[in-house]
Amino acid sequence: MTRTRWAAAGVLMLAAFVGLGLLVSKQPLKIDVVIADALRGQYARPLGRVAGVVTDVFGPVLPVVLGAGLLLAAIRWRDHASVLLRIVVVLVLCRVTSTVFKPVFVRQRPRAYPDLSYPSGHVVSVASTGLAAALVCLWLAPRLVRRVVAIAVAATVLSAACRIVLGVHWLTDTVGAVLAVTGIGLIAAVALRLLPGPRDRVPTSTETA
Repeated sequence: MTRTRWAAAGVLMLAAFVGLGLLVSKQPLKIDVVIADALRGQYARPLGRVAGVVTDVFGPVLPVVLGAGLLLAAIRWRDHASVLLRIVVVLVLCRVTSTVFKPVFVRQRPRAYPDLSYPSGHVVSVASTGLAAALVCLWLAPRLVRRVVAIAVAATVLSAACRIVLGVHWLTDTVGAVLAVTGIGLIAAVALRLLPGPRDRVPTSTETA
């Protein structure tokens, strides 16, 4: 894909995120209510306790660990410092979408719980980490991109499922989180010249001379 197409895809994802947020900010969708009712009270049962342990791992700690690792790697490997630091910027921009947009939509949680609901901060964290990890592989280990993307998708789905089981997020909170991260991530990656990847970059006139 060209830079224009990546950017357009990001804009569409971001628009879908905003549209969904406006749609659900006043009242949950029927599917939200059905799922929340079916899982009501599970947070206090064995399934909820397992979900609580999992969500402690697949949550806000991940982007912090990856971000710190990328900064250390940039110091250690100066040849790749520019790429790694730009990926850190993408990671930060994706992660703060939860902090920035929750006060915009002011959506309440399915049950009494501190903080607002849309988008899910845990899912934003996992999806942001996955996107940043995929960008690292795109530039430094292309053969691992598909595997990392698959792991990132699985981790994001697991994080979303745990938050829903715990009754602290609606289904659409988790969908919105993925849309936000994908939208902001693609736009930022294009702006920082991380997309398309190095293999797709068009050589400049000086490089072909």
